[in-house]
Amino acid sequence: MPPVLSEQIAEAMAAVKTSYHRLVVVVGPGRSGKTTAMQQVRDAAGVPLINVNLELSKRLLDLTERQRSLQLPRLLDEIVAETGRDEALLDNNEILFDVHLKQDPLRVFQMLSRNRTVVVSWNGRTNAKSLFYATPDHPEFRQYPLTDMTVVVIEDTSQSYQPKEYSK
Repeated sequence: MPPVLSEQIAEAMAAVKTSYHRLVVVVGPGRSGKTTAMQQVRDAAGVPLINVNLELSKRLLDLTERQRSLQLPRLLDEIVAETGRDEALLDNNEILFDVHLKQDPLRVFQMLSRNRTVVVSWNGRTNAKSLFYATPDHPEFRQYPLTDMTVVVIEDTSQSYQPKEYSK
């Protein structure tokens, strides 16, 4: 029987402690159990769980569109730093993919993971070489090589998770 998804995340967090980018990406489609697993990690290990859409949108409200693009990485870093921990779970991060914000979401996550362990939920999929967000015909589509991150993939979205881990 495969380990529970939250256990896979905790193991991946421990494995990246000495990596250049201490980034763990939990990949699966919507409603596949990413948030529940991250809540379990939060409850078991006391790692802060941040709703990125909510926290970041509060700080972006009073900024112009140009200021939002320029300030977003710094604001997200502040949000994570305010937890006072060197580990963070980032969920509901779709705001980073908004084309108007002109961000490279993976690069933002990598920047955050230089000085702390960061686990992010990723609504998407992988293949043997790439990480995907959205479909090619969607304006928010992204494709990245599976490098400089540890990826935990939810392959089966039924009640019993079948995560598969790739380390690069």
